Amino acid sequence: MPVLFIAAYVFLALTHAARTPIAHALFQLWLLGVLGVYFAYCWRRGGQTLAMKTWRIRVARQDGSALSTREAVARFLLAVWSLALLGAGFWWVFVDRERQFLHDRLIGSRLYRAR
Repeated sequence: MPVLFIAAYVFLALTHAARTPIAHALFQLWLLGVLGVYFAYCWRRGGQTLAMKTWRIRVARQDGSALSTREAVARFLLAVWSLALLGAGFWWVFVDRERQFLHDRLIGSRLYRAR
C-alpha cells in the first residue's frame, strides 16, 4: 500500500531507524495512525477507499448518507480492535441477520454496492 510505504519512509528518514523497542512501537503506532487517517478520510469523503472502488462497494450510514468524521474514526478503531480479537467482529457477519460486520452494526453504518 503506497500510503504505508511513504509513511514508513518519512518516519525512518526522520528517526534514522526503528532499532530500539520504543522506536519500533512508535513506528507501529505511526503506521496505525496513518492508516486511520487514510481510511477515515476516504470513508468520510466518498465512502470508499481505492480498494473499495475496485470492488464497487462503499460505506455509509443506514440512510445512505456519508459517515461523519467521528463515525469513520470509530469504525476504523472498532475494526482494528476486531482484528486484535482474532477477527471476531468480522466473523460476526455469519451470525448477523443482515450480514453486517460488528463495527458497522455498532456505529450504524453498512456497506452498499457503488454505482
